[in-house]
Amino acid sequence: MDIFISDLDGTLLQKNAQLSPNTKKILIQLLNEGLPFTVASARSVKSIQTIMKDIPISLPIIEFNGAFLSDIKTGEHLFIHNISPNLLDEIYSLGQKFESLPFISTFNGKKDCLYYQDIHNEGMDFYFQERVRMKDDRLQHAVILKEAFRDQVVCFTFINQKEKLQELYAEIEGKIGGHVELHLFEELYKPGWYWLTVHDKKATKDQAIQTLKKYINLPNAKVTVFGDGVNDTKMFHAADYSVAVDNACAECKYSANEVIGNHCEDSVAFYLKRVWQQK
Repeated sequence: MDIFISDLDGTLLQKNAQLSPNTKKILIQLLNEGLPFTVASARSVKSIQTIMKDIPISLPIIEFNGAFLSDIKTGEHLFIHNISPNLLDEIYSLGQKFESLPFISTFNGKKDCLYYQDIHNEGMDFYFQERVRMKDDRLQHAVILKEAFRDQVVCFTFINQKEKLQELYAEIEGKIGGHVELHLFEELYKPGWYWLTVHDKKATKDQAIQTLKKYINLPNAKVTVFGDGVNDTKMFHAADYSVAVDNACAECKYSANEVIGNHCEDSVAFYLKRVWQQK
């Protein structure tokens, strides 16, 4: 059996971070016909639920780059890879050293939370306002941000100028790089501002795919993946077949078995339709 897994931003979604009407129509048709398809994203399940509304995905989704394997309908986390509690203080302190206050994503045993304290720059404000616009009920203001450490912490998101985050990246990598997964990238929808995300070492899309295959009892399934970013390259190496969109980073294209059209051209949806019809 084949399974198809797509990244969202810059891959399946348009520049406005939404599905195009054409892609939406194709996905609904193919999924109703039985296409085994799901998504793997750095986004939260709340965000994915909003974006993929009305898309009948039955397989678990991979969220937060693999920190969670979740049911898209209920939001229930089937597997959680949280950051080790004994690393939290050090990550937070290093952020302070480089004048970067994080957003902290957690699971408190009942619900997902997104803790914030102060908004220090335009990039952070854009991130915050987007979640307000989407009525993201994870948002939790904390007078003392370390209160988040009572929960299972799955991600620190630092948003700042590239130079500061490069320094922070190097410091975290040097001190605890063997225990965490780091991604530094430019905000797709707010150019000029960069994100540095810190996850548990096991919170990667490639490892989550293996967990997914075991969970659905298809350990030998052939997996085809679609992506565009640096955080997709491990997934590309682990998959049976990898497809990069034309706007993908150089590393993604180099790792891919095939390069298709731009994400704004419904390229993933048309690819899925062609392959599914051939089968």
